[in-house]
Amino acid sequence: MIMNQPPVDVLREKVDSRYALVVAAAKRARQLLDGAPKLVDVESDKPVTIALWEIGEDKLQLERTKTGIK
Repeated sequence: MIMNQPPVDVLREKVDSRYALVVAAAKRARQLLDGAPKLVDVESDKPVTIALWEIGEDKLQLERTKTGIK
């Protein structure tokens, strides 16, 4: 069985809330749509799936600020 997305429990260990996970994945997906290179090798070409794998494999540094994730 090929997993399309990393397990949610693994992703939740990387961020402090589900909201932060959604915001980070959305921001990275937009970057991918704008032409940023993929940081992981996955079979999917969907930007959100790629972003979730990047978060799950610690390829992104998520920084929490008072105004949001940068």
